[in-house]
Amino acid sequence: MVRVYKYDGREHRTWRARLAEQVGPLIVLDAVFEEEVEHDLLGKIALGTISKEYYWLDRWYNVFRFGGTFYCNVTKPPRFDGTTLSYIDLDLDVLVEPDFSYRILDLDDFEIYPYPPEVTQQARQALEELISLVETRAFPFNEQTAA
Repeated sequence: MVRVYKYDGREHRTWRARLAEQVGPLIVLDAVFEEEVEHDLLGKIALGTISKEYYWLDRWYNVFRFGGTFYCNVTKPPRFDGTTLSYIDLDLDVLVEPDFSYRILDLDDFEIYPYPPEVTQQARQALEELISLVETRAFPFNEQTAA
């Protein structure tokens, strides 16, 4: 089970996923969209769409891949108890297209929320690291796309 919270503690989303791999701090989950989702930028995400999800217990972001598109969330590092992975979403995202062009999303939302300075600093560092991974095609942006 994956549980996403907002910084104020409100539960934001939950979904089921299967643990595909755990290597050191990296946790890879496979999930299937259990309902159709309409996303402002991605359009319609069909019921049954497969999502490969990459989480690191020591990093301030995660990466979701469906097809050739990557969606990256800047978050506080997740917690994993063996059955549930949970994290706090910091309202800062990166959308990476199949051609590896990318857009930073929700920067306005991130900047107006009164996060503590240390959280803001960690989030900005995470954003820089994500962009560097995309631009250099480093893992997981070097993984083959799912069918």
